[in-house]
Amino acid sequence: MPNIKIFSGSSHPDLSQKIADRLGLELGKVVTKKFSNQETCVEIGESVRGEDVYIVQSGCGEINDNLMELLIMINACKIASASRVTAVIPCFPYARQDKKDKVGSRAPISAKLVANMLSVAGADHIITMDLHASQIQGFFDIPVDNLYAEPAVLKWIKENINEWKNCTIVSPDAGGAKRVTSIADRLNVDFALIHKERKKANEVDRMVLVGDVKDRVAILVDDMADTCGTVCHAADKLVSAGATKVYAILTHGIFSGPAISRINNANFEAVVRMMLWFKAGS
Repeated sequence: MPNIKIFSGSSHPDLSQKIADRLGLELGKVVTKKFSNQETCVEIGESVRGEDVYIVQSGCGEINDNLMELLIMINACKIASASRVTAVIPCFPYARQDKKDKVGSRAPISAKLVANMLSVAGADHIITMDLHASQIQGFFDIPVDNLYAEPAVLKWIKENINEWKNCTIVSPDAGGAKRVTSIADRLNVDFALIHKERKKANEVDRMVLVGDVKDRVAILVDDMADTCGTVCHAADKLVSAGATKVYAILTHGIFSGPAISRINNANFEAVVRMMLWFKAGS
């Protein structure tokens, strides 16, 4: 496969290696380090002149460091005369800051800022997965491919949940309604959603279930779970509404702060992080 180079950032080198192995390519040589003042330094260890370069770096973990590293890697390849630079960003950073939530709000639209930075750094193409808000694609003037986890979600449900024909697909918030209705239609089952109200970020105040889960398996599907307060509250709500079992399927399981302890104490039959399932080779 000529004229293609794949470089890995420091966020997920194992995922980058699996991508390279699948394509029958060697990962490009790159050295990333930090100076004593914590500035990021990147050195591309081979020629990229005239090459089609792909840089794999996700927006999780040390988000700000990983984002800055990605920007520097893009720029380093661009000024080294790469023909095209594609940023492969499975989890798009700052995707939840995609709009002003209130009239007169002075909050930033940080997802737009990240889009601008990627473009200015020299990215020609973005590949990401299950964007938290689809309008982020419109923040770019370059092509953006937003891949969907839906085919893998359907496969996992059919292979791992024996009672899937008697299930209800549930969105833990109104924003995911389109996602769950599509999955429910493909499975020919019912769907429900949970309306949530927040007093502040990462803290749910009240939940209202819209739909029927009584005597059914409830499958929560969401694109992102950070501290997992929403999905854990949703699981409790579903059990109290009569669900026999509750599963959670998450594309981006970030699991920060108290997430793990919350999951362990919640009413889940299983919690699936789809990106880990992809990396396991399915």
